[in-house]
Order: sequence, then structure tokens, then C-alpha cells
Amino acid sequence: MIKTKYYMSILLIVLPLRVLSQNIVPFAEIGQFNSANSISINSTGFIFVIDEAGNEIIKLDTLGNEVNRIGGYGWDSYSFDSPSDIFTNTLNIYIADKNNDRIQIYDKDLNFLSSFSTKDNENIQFRYPTGVAVYSQGDLFILDSDNSRILKFDLRGDFITTIGGIESGNYVLNNPKKFTLMPNGNLIVIDNNNLVYFDQFGNYINNVKLEYEPANINSLFDIVAIVSGKNIYYGKIPDIPGSSSLNLFSPKIVDDARDAVIFNSKMYVLTEKQIYVYQITD
Repeated sequence: MIKTKYYMSILLIVLPLRVLSQNIVPFAEIGQFNSANSISINSTGFIFVIDEAGNEIIKLDTLGNEVNRIGGYGWDSYSFDSPSDIFTNTLNIYIADKNNDRIQIYDKDLNFLSSFSTKDNENIQFRYPTGVAVYSQGDLFILDSDNSRILKFDLRGDFITTIGGIESGNYVLNNPKKFTLMPNGNLIVIDNNNLVYFDQFGNYINNVKLEYEPANINSLFDIVAIVSGKNIYYGKIPDIPGSSSLNLFSPKIVDDARDAVIFNSKMYVLTEKQIYVYQITD
């Protein structure tokens, strides 16, 4: 059973497409990775990246200098097997350790705190988690890729509800890739070429079909970023699902984007090998 408290809030948006209305210029290129797949930035500006090839978690400071790294292949407290997603808040770091069927929790300095899995739970289990997020009130959301659903647990690790599962309501997720949270605890899930909205109780709200294939979705404060190939679709959170278009930015990068996040008027575009940082101005 999970013993660690969670703190934080996430924010989100969504949809269609709008002509770029802001000036985005190259600012820096930071980090050096083998096969990075996920990025998260906490409220103080520290950057955390998963480098899947080495099963490593890397912490960078606000200037992009490496501060610490943990990992390697394995199943002990400081090793992983295909980590697939990372979520940070002011205090803690949460890792979806996919092939170990668990969520690993660390403090902001990457000291191990606890591990959460459902292997011994006869009533509800997740396998191959590919997404993780924590709401401000402590609720833990996990994308259970093996069963194409999202599971919600409270801060004690007790199961609350299933979202998007075959048993859970009038919208069943088919191929959920990633998800993110809105300020009120609602979720937006990438499901094939759709963005699907659920409320925090698992009720289906809306479904928006995209004209492109999204690979990942990320958000911080009031801005969301969706990556698709070498394109980044981004914008502020709408009050009504589907009511606001997203800006399109196509950075000149060699490899496809794996993830992206916007923080402090800068866009951080993660590729397998490094992070491209862009300054955003009006």
C-alpha cells in the first residue's frame, strides 16, 4: 500500500489548430541522452527526463546542467525496466516503471521514498503503466496500458474508480497513449487520433477527433503541449472542451519530438538525444 502523500495540481487544454500567433526563437540546446521519452519540469524550474535506453532518470538545473541521475536496468529501488512517463510536483517525482508494473516515487533530489503496485491486490490490478499523474488533493492516476484504462487511487493507495475501461461507462478507450489532468481534476486522454475528456469521477465528457496523430501530451500551469512528429500543438486551457484552438509550432529539429512542455515563456522540446529550448514572445 502506498505510504507517501502527494501534492500538486496540473493544468490542461485542448484542441484543433490555429495559425501561429507568437514569436518563437531558438534559445538553447541542453542535455545529452540516448533515447529520451518523457520530460517534466517542477515549479522551481528543475527539469527531469527519462532516458529509456539506459533506464535512467536525469535531473537538470534551470540552466540545463546535469545535477543527478539514477537508474540502470533492474527492479530494486533505484533501477527500472522501460520507464515510460514522469510526473513532478514541488515535492516529489513519480515514475511509471512500465515493465516492473509499478510506480516509483522519489523526492525532488531523487531520493527513493516508496513504490506502488497492485500485484497483491486481488480486486484491481494494473500492468505496464505508461502514464502517471497526481492531482492537488492527492489522487493518483495511472494509465494501465495492458487493460486500456486509467485507474484512480487515493493518497493511501486505495482504489477509487476506473476511467475509460470496458466496465466504466459510455466511452471505452481503445488505444490510450498518454493523458494529462485539468485544474479541476478532469482528464484529457490521447486515444488513437482523439482527445477524450473525462471528469475526475470517470464520467465521459467529450471527444475531439484530431487531423494529426498525437504521440504525447503534457501540461504545466495553464498551457498544454501535444507532440506529433516534428510538430508541437500548444495553447492555454479552455473552459469548455474543444472550445479553443491550439497554436502550431514546427521547430527545425532532426529527430521527431518525443515530448514537450512550456514553462516560464519557454518551450522545451524533447527528442531522443537532447532538449531544444525556445523563447516564446508575443
